[in-house]
Amino acid sequence: MIRLIWIACGGVTLTLALIGIVLPIMPTVPFLLLAAFCFARSSRRLYRWLLDHPTLGPPIRDWQQRGAISRPIKWYSTFSFVAAIGLAQLIQVPVEIAIAEAVILAGVAIFIWRRPDA
Repeated sequence: MIRLIWIACGGVTLTLALIGIVLPIMPTVPFLLLAAFCFARSSRRLYRWLLDHPTLGPPIRDWQQRGAISRPIKWYSTFSFVAAIGLAQLIQVPVEIAIAEAVILAGVAIFIWRRPDA
């Protein structure tokens, strides 16, 4: 039963990662990492498939081996953060929420840019 829960969580997070590929305000790599984590605990076959995938595997392996994030992903993330803040302004999110969003995204951006390049 626990194995099925891990597989389901891996499937959900992988789906969210795939959505993140096409939606700029949705993260991709954190969901890929979480999917790999879930599959590692439930299905060696799915875990190996994910790591060996030509598109999805490299960011996971970079993170696992060196804690690294590729420069294009860093720029894409930064652009997404700016777009999210711009969207919040466009739809007139309350100031308190916009400030909280900006502070959180700035913190995440600092973390991302301090990681080694893949």
